[in-house]
Amino acid sequence: MKHFLLIFTLALMGTNIVSGQKKGILYPRDSESRQTKTLDGIWNFRAEPKLAQDLGINQEWFNQPLEKTGDVELMAVPSSYQDLSNDRERMNYIGWVWYDREFWVPIDWNTTERRIFLRFSSVNYYAIVWVNGARVTEHQGGHLPFETELTPSQLRFDQPNLITVSVNNTLTADTVPQGFLTFKTGEQYPPNHFIMSDNFDFFKYAGIHRSVVLYTTPRNFIDDITVSSTVTGTTGQIAFTIDTISEGTAAVSVALRDKEGNVVAQAAAASGTLTIPNAKLWWPYTMVSNVTDAGYLYTLEVILNVGNVQDIYRLKVGIRSVKWTDTSFTINDRPFYFAGFGRHEDFYIRGRGFDPVLLVKDHNLIKWVGANSYRTTHYPYSEELMDVVDQLGIVIIDECSAVSLTEFGPGLLETHKRELTQLINRDKNRPSVVMWSVANEPRSEDPNAENYFREIFQHTRSLDLSRPVTIVLFTNYANDKAAQFADIVSLNRYHAWYSDESEIDIVETAVKAESYHWMNTYNKPLIYTEYGADTIAGMHTSPSWLFTEEFQEDYMREHFKAFDKMRYNSSVAFIGEMIWNFADFMTKQEIKRVVGNKKGIFTRDRQPKASAHLLRSRYHLLANEYFGYPIPEDLHQSTPVYIPTRQDPLQCPIKRS
Repeated sequence: MKHFLLIFTLALMGTNIVSGQKKGILYPRDSESRQTKTLDGIWNFRAEPKLAQDLGINQEWFNQPLEKTGDVELMAVPSSYQDLSNDRERMNYIGWVWYDREFWVPIDWNTTERRIFLRFSSVNYYAIVWVNGARVTEHQGGHLPFETELTPSQLRFDQPNLITVSVNNTLTADTVPQGFLTFKTGEQYPPNHFIMSDNFDFFKYAGIHRSVVLYTTPRNFIDDITVSSTVTGTTGQIAFTIDTISEGTAAVSVALRDKEGNVVAQAAAASGTLTIPNAKLWWPYTMVSNVTDAGYLYTLEVILNVGNVQDIYRLKVGIRSVKWTDTSFTINDRPFYFAGFGRHEDFYIRGRGFDPVLLVKDHNLIKWVGANSYRTTHYPYSEELMDVVDQLGIVIIDECSAVSLTEFGPGLLETHKRELTQLINRDKNRPSVVMWSVANEPRSEDPNAENYFREIFQHTRSLDLSRPVTIVLFTNYANDKAAQFADIVSLNRYHAWYSDESEIDIVETAVKAESYHWMNTYNKPLIYTEYGADTIAGMHTSPSWLFTEEFQEDYMREHFKAFDKMRYNSSVAFIGEMIWNFADFMTKQEIKRVVGNKKGIFTRDRQPKASAHLLRSRYHLLANEYFGYPIPEDLHQSTPVYIPTRQDPLQCPIKRS
């Protein structure tokens, strides 16, 4: 077992093998100059024996088809591997698992004029990749893409190629998120018995979670695109920077096309600003009455010319402004009130594996409820999902996977910074992303957290100044060391659930009193990012009782009272509410969980609880109040909802200047 830990430590020190100075991570898209080939499908799979960790590396399983090393099973890619067998040990597996499959490379890709890249959209948590027995790349981090260039000498064009991936789900004090291996001794335990504990409340799904793609570019190619937008009156501006890798004299041109394909602005430069008179702005869908005006996207067409060879890449972009002060948050100079969810990428059988069917279903439900936003709790979501929210006009608080951090050491800081860099590099051009969340519920009362988060916030702002930076907190306002660095404070609280259980009559007072303390101590806007109560669908009592649908509704109404009084209080900046959770999701086995967390307003199979109708009523009425968004004709008007009053009997304890 010690050897296994050593292998993992050494692997983390490896270097990702990439070509030249490549730094971009553009999503692979076909064009006149680019081709993509998916490697998704059925792979071979093998988990190392529990007490023989590192067996695959020691026996060099990557040098031959996996089926020649022993018994293999079939595994879907993308998916989590835990739920695809009936093996109880698989659910709790810790260590190396192995994947492989054969693939063909088109013969016309065999040319010195083209480059071939291998890209993984997400492997959780640590991956080493071999092609035809040669180690080509590795990556730490479970929710972000990585890629490497494959050279002609590493590939075969006249016979099948073998790709092998080893995946390790072990977490440590220096990974994001963290985990802690514990060896249990005593006569009640078998030899070498160990567990991996963690501080987060969702299941540790692992595997190749998103697509695996081969793609080609010309030898001289567009490596990265960075855009940002501003709005002045009816005029939009898009600042752009194009990074290229070329071996000759390069010429870059850009053209901005509207939805009809008309060129509305263009430039012959690798950087500059495009000006768009009478620009069609990117709006959240609840801020416009005409659905066609929501989420408006232009296409930035980038062309690189080197000699007589072109590379062409097209990027969807939105024109919108995001501004914030100590008292406000606006989109396109209009105040925006967050009304949304926490969520998870989680579903039956596939675990955290990407599923386009579920993606469409979830966002249809989000719009049905009338939610205008959500936070990517507690890790970056798929790029395909980000495409959808851009298109639909749903606002995103983009969160890295730093959940429930403790022990703020230098190794953790390095990992945390690296994952923030990868996240911002991936999502920096998204109009839907209006805020970065650097962590969820860290132990930020720890004295070591102050310098740690000072560096984290400085690092995040060094990468992007166009969006505010938040942190989601669960500490006491008087002892917290991190909120001082945030632009916007996000707060999670579960009054009458995890504290003062069932005492629902305290909720309104407690929520207001504590929120006012946070807002006035730090003089910053506040979003209530989590509140919720576990609810078993179909369980009813009168009067309401813990875990019943009636209790969840009563619990929500008491929060609505507090939220409404705070948002009408002009002496504070209360700018949003997000319920926990959109849908039930899987967790580790605990006696406080009945096969997962049941705080969803939808069940895990996306059926509405009574709370979904209540929240739908509230969110649509909020959208109508703030933005004049039309109330759906089929809204359950009979569902009781708290009618707000502008008189707040609990005055703000400290008036803001």
